[in-house]
Amino acid sequence: MIHETKWLRVSVAAGLLLVFFTLLPAWGGEGIKERMKARVPAIIALKNRGIIGEGYDGFLHFVGASREGKDIVNAENRDRRTVYEAVAARQSTTVQVVGRRRALQLVKIASPGHYLQKPDGSWYRK
Repeated sequence: MIHETKWLRVSVAAGLLLVFFTLLPAWGGEGIKERMKARVPAIIALKNRGIIGEGYDGFLHFVGASREGKDIVNAENRDRRTVYEAVAARQSTTVQVVGRRRALQLVKIASPGHYLQKPDGSWYRK
């Protein structure tokens, strides 16, 4: 059962990423796909260590005092903002709405033990 749940989570994540990255060139996001994919292992490592978590706004945030990986987090958040801006313009909405929608997707695919942020700003582990 645990393997099936993990497989489902990975499949959903892969599907979301496929849609996400397939549309990037149409949004003028050349290079973003490659940069974001290259950062995944470092981001997962930071999440596994409890240094960062997924914010309610769809961006990465530091959970505690450590700022280890600051350059990676900042670069990822810049690229996410670029993507969110493009999606927002295409859907006639705001970056905030797009970010919150993405955060809801990220909650579903987050690994156990990773930090997630509630709407009130507090953190919890999945």
